[in-house]
Amino acid sequence: MPVLSANLGFPRMGANRELKRQVEAYWSGKIDASALLKVAHDLRKDHWELQKNVLGLDIVPSNDFTFYDHVLDHAFTVGAIPMRYREVFIKTNDDSLPCALEGEFLSTYFAMARGFQQLPSDGSECPVVDLEAMEMKKWFDTNYHYIVPEFHPDQQFKLTSNKFLEEYKQAKSLGIETRPVLIGPVSLLLLGKTSPNCPSDFEPIQLLEGLLPVYEEIIKHLAEAGACSIQFDEPCLVQDLSPKAAQSYHVAYSCLSTAAKKCVKPIKLHLTTYFGDIIPNLSLVLPNLPIDGLHIDLLRAPQQFETILDAAAKHPNLQLSIGVINGRNIWKTDLSAAFETVKKAVTVLGADRVIIAPSCSLLHTPHSLDAESGLDPEIKDWLAFSVEKIKEIVLLTKAANNGIDCIKDELEANQRSIQIRRTSSKTHNPTVQERLKCITRDMMHRRSTFDKRWVKQQEIFNLPRFPTTTIGSFPQTAEVRKARAAFKRGEISQEKYTEFINDEIKKCIQLQEKNDIDVLVHGEFERTDMVEFFGEHLKGYIFTKNGWVQSYGSRCVKPPIIYGDVYRPNPMTVEVAKYAKSLTKKPLKGMLTGPVTMLQWSFVRDDQHDKLTTQQLALAIRDEVSDLEAAGINVIQIDEPALREGLPLRHSEWKEYLNWSVDCFLLASCSVADTTQIHTHMCYSDFYDIIDAITRMDADVITIENSRSNLKFLRGNESFTYPNEIGPGIYDIHSPRIPLHEEMEHRLEEMLNRLKRNSIWVNPDCGLKTRKWNEVDLALKNMTDVAKKFRSKNC
Repeated sequence: MPVLSANLGFPRMGANRELKRQVEAYWSGKIDASALLKVAHDLRKDHWELQKNVLGLDIVPSNDFTFYDHVLDHAFTVGAIPMRYREVFIKTNDDSLPCALEGEFLSTYFAMARGFQQLPSDGSECPVVDLEAMEMKKWFDTNYHYIVPEFHPDQQFKLTSNKFLEEYKQAKSLGIETRPVLIGPVSLLLLGKTSPNCPSDFEPIQLLEGLLPVYEEIIKHLAEAGACSIQFDEPCLVQDLSPKAAQSYHVAYSCLSTAAKKCVKPIKLHLTTYFGDIIPNLSLVLPNLPIDGLHIDLLRAPQQFETILDAAAKHPNLQLSIGVINGRNIWKTDLSAAFETVKKAVTVLGADRVIIAPSCSLLHTPHSLDAESGLDPEIKDWLAFSVEKIKEIVLLTKAANNGIDCIKDELEANQRSIQIRRTSSKTHNPTVQERLKCITRDMMHRRSTFDKRWVKQQEIFNLPRFPTTTIGSFPQTAEVRKARAAFKRGEISQEKYTEFINDEIKKCIQLQEKNDIDVLVHGEFERTDMVEFFGEHLKGYIFTKNGWVQSYGSRCVKPPIIYGDVYRPNPMTVEVAKYAKSLTKKPLKGMLTGPVTMLQWSFVRDDQHDKLTTQQLALAIRDEVSDLEAAGINVIQIDEPALREGLPLRHSEWKEYLNWSVDCFLLASCSVADTTQIHTHMCYSDFYDIIDAITRMDADVITIENSRSNLKFLRGNESFTYPNEIGPGIYDIHSPRIPLHEEMEHRLEEMLNRLKRNSIWVNPDCGLKTRKWNEVDLALKNMTDVAKKFRSKNC
């Protein structure tokens, strides 16, 4: 049998974000469920046929599609649906399960993801139904967000959705045999959290015994439908594991292996790991797990190859899938170097035991380069998106089976591209390199300690207790997007576009003043994205037209590409901030994205250490901070929501990363006088375990996501008193529901129990870009009402 080519997952949104548009149309009532299901059916068909029939891939994944999030899909599939959603939506008798994801199940699914609020027909404000969304977190160290499953000690698992089966059958009806993708049972539990009011000693992993019968049932259904193998994603194997979690892998896969062998036609179990090194946990996998295949990520952890190859050689029936194509970045693969890795695997194991694959799912890369007609041709030749990455996989597989000469022309073209990029003058700027050499520790310290700065700032701002603010962005309406697109196409002049943006800023300032917000923002209407906007004003970046990747749900981002040394040729935000400040007597924040987030949310050059690239970004932001201050903007927010996202997956590597990443934030923020107030913002990760690093950032004010995670940040730091000022988010902005006074009062009361009373700010969880104006108006009114109430109570 020859070497096989495989993919672990394909981008879901479609070449032109078809899924995004149709999901949002469904949410707004413009299409019904049947129309949405038809779009999903057609997209899956297109993606399978592209991978199999057009690109020639051997192993094509199924069940990698989702309407919102694959982790939510799995929680739904195994029946981990919190009772608050079941009680409202699900009327189906358990005897009819599993069901397709439609009707009441589709409504339940989206309510879990987004929340749900039903107002009474009489127009009163008290909702008939009011469900908050489930918590959302970053998927390991990526910018993808997943919905966090909730588990409780009495959890009863039941196969609820047959999505995995229907999608396999759909592909089979097209003549395409697929490998269904499942999140493994151990990782599914480890990725979850305990439901509210659970005993303190309860851990979701304790539920494994009750969960495994559902996975056995899934295996049985897929085997009966004709599936030959199943991909079980166990990414938690690249993390530090508790003894209980470590023991669970053998329990789980012994059970699943037995179930697979009992099937009329035995089905193979393929264990997939990615994002890191499994060597510390290798003894849990080999020789102990009864699996038929193992995938390893050789881009994030090339050092594990030799050890795992030796271990795999001792198991004559094990297939080794080697991730030699980067599933998380967009650079063309050095096919010569990758082929050497493939050749060694084939030499040791034999061709029939080697699978060539991307390092991880291609979810994290754009669809295809075909739509990118405007890129610099030289730089475009350095790139590979999802379709191009599959072509690379197929080429390497062809070479492994037929000899390197059969791809001679493609290999020569590839090597020319690699060499041109390596030596191009476009990637290196001597002035930037010299400036890096001039960085000193003194540039990373404010002039005075926070207590002295606070006194000077309060003399200027005279803010009340519980000061209110927002995180930055305001609704990006269809009108805003239309005007921006028209300007980029040259259909309206710079003057007309500036006039339009200024009108939106004025509207935003007026709404904030109407609702008595204390520290205002301009609304960011001129910005497509908090990273792309700044990248467009920096050298060393390029931008795609259609390089979209999914961030969460229907939300897509278009990461800019850092191809060379970064610097700021001109001020980026000063004129807009000055105009907004001229409209109000209240303090107004200058809004910037921090250097670490600029790094993490871009496709980053892979020819130098991330620290050097981040230092370049920090110097560019430092220049902007100084110019904003000189222009009279004395409140400046430098967002760093991705600080934790970049944290290595193993604790032993945290210290080095946190040292240089916090240093880069300080380098960006510490040029200002004591009277200038520096804010930062963080969201949708667990921050309580890096609180010392956050404290070292020495921002005067930090706003942080807190409501969707049910105050987890505060509860995780009960023994710690944050020394500066802090605004834990008081309501969730990713849900369309309007937060009630009572829930915000409850959150503020909890904050008072855990934080210094004169240190608390009142603000939403995150930016308001995705919300509608009427939602924002009502939510901010309720928020400021709560702040005023607490001031009057003399809390």
